Amino acid sequence: MTAPERIDAPVGVKLRTDIEYRAGNPNPYRARVRWTDPTDSRKRLSRSTMFPTEDSAQDWLDRIMKAAGRGVSVDLATTSLGEYGDSVMDLAMRGLELKTHAPYMAGWRLRVKPTVGHLEVVGITAGIADRALNSWIADGAGVSTLKNTIAVWVRVMEQAIRDGIIEINPARLNGWQKLIKTAEDEEHDPRGLALRDWDTLDRLADALVAASYNQYDGWGDVVRFAGGTGARIGEVSGVRAGDIDTDKWIWRVCRQTTTAPGGLIDKGTKGKRSRLVPIIPELRPNIAWRISRVGNRSDARLFTGPLGGRITTAVLRDATHWDDVVVRLGYEYLRRHDLRHTALTWFADAGVPPHVLMRIAGHGQLTTTQRYLHPDLRSIERAGAQLTAYINASRGLPGPKVEVEQIRELALTS
Repeated sequence: MTAPERIDAPVGVKLRTDIEYRAGNPNPYRARVRWTDPTDSRKRLSRSTMFPTEDSAQDWLDRIMKAAGRGVSVDLATTSLGEYGDSVMDLAMRGLELKTHAPYMAGWRLRVKPTVGHLEVVGITAGIADRALNSWIADGAGVSTLKNTIAVWVRVMEQAIRDGIIEINPARLNGWQKLIKTAEDEEHDPRGLALRDWDTLDRLADALVAASYNQYDGWGDVVRFAGGTGARIGEVSGVRAGDIDTDKWIWRVCRQTTTAPGGLIDKGTKGKRSRLVPIIPELRPNIAWRISRVGNRSDARLFTGPLGGRITTAVLRDATHWDDVVVRLGYEYLRRHDLRHTALTWFADAGVPPHVLMRIAGHGQLTTTQRYLHPDLRSIERAGAQLTAYINASRGLPGPKVEVEQIRELALTS
């Protein structure tokens, strides 16, 4: 499909506006700007956009008229952030050291454009900027990544101010470091982010598949695999057939898919440490099927998107309408990374020793692993029973006597 012809209203022409209601359209209010070609009075030109409410349509018209009053053409006032940023990037980046260009452009290409690039420059508000930032934090972007992303967005919007399109830069976000700190604090209690049980994980996977285009089953397989192994989504994307020992059902985690200035690449795991992770019976049939499907080629990627591409947490989110699905299921807090928290919490509750869990998780410090070891209610009840049994047995207090062997049995089952 060819791109629509761009119509540039000359600066200074008289603009007329109107709003028309068109029933049956999901966005029924058409806001239109019209003008007469000053070189040919018989030629009438216009630009129009559909909106869900009359107020949003009127707001768009008001912004266009305001921009026109500052001498901004209609096309420039209605251009999308992605189009505008690409066209002025050389101006926006002037004065920067060359080594800064790559991380800035990565932030523009991988975060700003996919999140808000479709929006008109004049329509971007501080609230939209806040929500974009929160989505990047939820996807696990680090401080350095966010700094580069926000910086390039600010520079593009500053150029829009110089061009007269906007008056205030909404991308100048204050206090975003505090939001990062809040997200990090949540990581201190990862157990609170875990799903309750396997059936809950299974329902989530099925719901995500149902919400995806053409109901691609692979999305559900990715979710179950991450929730059953404690792997990061990038590590799931990096799994090759040869990484899994189907005799012992052990996965050697040795690579992950991650973003880079040139696009998506595969590199070593976080901390550059390979590790061994058990494949539980619930996952084995699907893994065996996937290995057979790729002809047992050891270098074949097991999990891909519907077109065979690499998977990232953002791809999984967008393809499955993740945010809408988790809200509908009552898990508003749930992020893709919480699938990792889910599996590691289950490992801990199953009684896996801390030093073993540390190796499965790939943690660099035991203190990180210990966050998953907070006792659940049953553990607390068992601890009380063990203490009572110990006191009764050791001090000879009145009441039912408990033999030493029974104490040991209680300890082994806790």
